[in-house]
Amino acid sequence: MRSVAVPATRVEVVETEGKARRAGRRAGGSIAVWWWAVPAVVLTIGIQYLSVAAGSVYAFTNYRGFGKATFVGFDNFVKIFHSPATTRALWNTLLLAACFVIFTNVIGMALALALNRLLKLRYFLRVLIFLPVVLSPLAVAYVWKFIFQPNGPLNGMLRTVGLGDWATAWLGNPATAFSTIAVVVVWQNIGLAMVIYLAGLANVSPELEEAGAVDGAGPAARLFRIVLPLLRPTIVIASTLTLIQGLRVFDQVQALTAGGPYGATETLSTLVYKETFVNGKFGYGSALSLLLTVLIIAAALLQNAALRSRGD
Repeated sequence: MRSVAVPATRVEVVETEGKARRAGRRAGGSIAVWWWAVPAVVLTIGIQYLSVAAGSVYAFTNYRGFGKATFVGFDNFVKIFHSPATTRALWNTLLLAACFVIFTNVIGMALALALNRLLKLRYFLRVLIFLPVVLSPLAVAYVWKFIFQPNGPLNGMLRTVGLGDWATAWLGNPATAFSTIAVVVVWQNIGLAMVIYLAGLANVSPELEEAGAVDGAGPAARLFRIVLPLLRPTIVIASTLTLIQGLRVFDQVQALTAGGPYGATETLSTLVYKETFVNGKFGYGSALSLLLTVLIIAAALLQNAALRSRGD
């Protein structure tokens, strides 16, 4: 049997053509995949970025939703910082965000530590605690509003156990309305923080804790010297996410008190809604919205700074 010699040049040409066809198919497939992403990209740009840009422009005008918008410079921002109502709303926003970050992370971490062990019901309890996170904030708020009614279940229970003096209009009393809203917001989002910390604890090797126990470290020492240092990246992420979420709370406040009573629970989000859609001051509302956006961006920058310092 005689072998036929194939010129090397022809082999190289065939291989080159094959590679070109495969590269073309891959490129065509990549383009086809990107076409599926076009609607989402257009929607994101149109709703988020363009709306933010338009709002930033209106923030420097006296636009009222109709007619011509007149440029007024920084008058809206001067009004923001000279208005007692706006200053109080800004303070309430920062205070609510601080309460949200502290209590959500502390309670969420405590639950994660408790449910990270070999507890028989740990999976059921995790689902039960996380369940409020997936519920509608408005639906949750209206359920709690019923509970906090003057003649609602909470006051009824207090009177039953002999604590009738503690019964009050929880949402109608300026002294208790803010803390009541904070309880509702924290309660609904504890599960999210718990899941984040459970993910972080999954990366903590049990051998490290066992080694600490062998060296004589107690539970508290192992927690503060082994577990928490290893959870630092998780703590940074969870704290930043809850801070941003705390600054953006709107549904619960609007459903429970609509910013009342007497502005005790007014936040920047509810004030933006009132000034823009109730009072028709689109320019002033856009200025308030821009201020809120700056606060949220500052929180994101803090996260990046914390992550960079961790990397160093």
